[in-house]
Amino acid sequence: MHVDTAAIDRLIGSMNDDVSSGLYDGGVVLVARGGEVACHEPVGFSDRAAGRKSRTDDVFRIFSTTKAFTNLLVLKAFDRGLLSPTTKVAEIIPEFLGADRFRSGLKAHVNVQHLMTHRAGLSPTPWPVPPLQAGDLDRTIAAICEMDLVAAPGERMSYSPCLSHALLGELVRRTLGGGRSFTRTLHEELLDPLGMRDTEMGAPSAWADRLVPVVPKFPPGGFFSPADITDTAAAAYEGAELPWVGCVSTVADLFRFTEMLRRDGELDGVRIVSPAVLDLARRNHTGDLLNDRYARLTAEMHWDPWVANVGLGFMLRGPGLHQTFFGTTASPGTYGNYGAGSSQFFVDPVRDLTFVCLTAGVLGEADNTRRFQRLSDMALAAAV
Repeated sequence: MHVDTAAIDRLIGSMNDDVSSGLYDGGVVLVARGGEVACHEPVGFSDRAAGRKSRTDDVFRIFSTTKAFTNLLVLKAFDRGLLSPTTKVAEIIPEFLGADRFRSGLKAHVNVQHLMTHRAGLSPTPWPVPPLQAGDLDRTIAAICEMDLVAAPGERMSYSPCLSHALLGELVRRTLGGGRSFTRTLHEELLDPLGMRDTEMGAPSAWADRLVPVVPKFPPGGFFSPADITDTAAAAYEGAELPWVGCVSTVADLFRFTEMLRRDGELDGVRIVSPAVLDLARRNHTGDLLNDRYARLTAEMHWDPWVANVGLGFMLRGPGLHQTFFGTTASPGTYGNYGAGSSQFFVDPVRDLTFVCLTAGVLGEADNTRRFQRLSDMALAAAV
């Protein structure tokens, strides 16, 4: 596999230009081809206000990229016959129907694939309980179970910041967990076997000197406010369990995770999930549905709406030319995940190229989409 080093230099230069312009403060980027790392570089600042330069071992709050780990645990439960995409949520979490049987409505129809594809009709709120209480998974699940649906299951694709993956985390705990906490299950079934020693659910106090501060770089008025971002960071304290946004990690650890995906579920002789279940997860399961989550953004930016292209947990590049986090030149089967204006990874199976980028300074939705589209295309240009 060849890599154009001049293209990598242009990628790093573009990120340095972004930092100089104040778009964001810095970050760490990794590009690999065929599993061989072409670059793993720090850029700019991890804490601009303190003058702290970025380092490759910086620990970032990865926000919704956490969902990728929860998704993999669900896929692992599929392999073991503990869950399936068609399992009804209420079969495992009977209280999901709510205490008032007259309000259960369509909740009995919600299944695992609805949760994984953001088609469950759940409320888009990021906080079913106050942020500093959300790390108590029992409390969060109890609150979600008493909430009504806002749409019929399966009909719409509307990104769920919290509820879908909180419920998926609870499904993992009650099946794959076998009596273990979600955090212990995450470690023993995924992080420890992959050697991801710099990833935790909740930010350890012992890592304070490596943790990148969360600094919103956008004004109020969008889907998320700056306060939502800082509240999310505060909620992911040491010991908190938030299967939707709670993890901290490094670029090197995320690369180990992506390598397992690129190698169809195995790394260093350890099999995490089967090729069969990954093949299922990497298909488009939302058809021609648009992502309602971006309706306001596309209208404000005068962008053409784009098909959601969501697999069982993975976000997909999909066909056609449209705004995309993963780059306009990525192959349609490119898949990955991203989180809150600052983090993303993808694997392009045609070019055998992996991109991982964690940044300091959380961008608004439009700036973030354009930024990662540009950087992704620049990384893909290195595949020659």
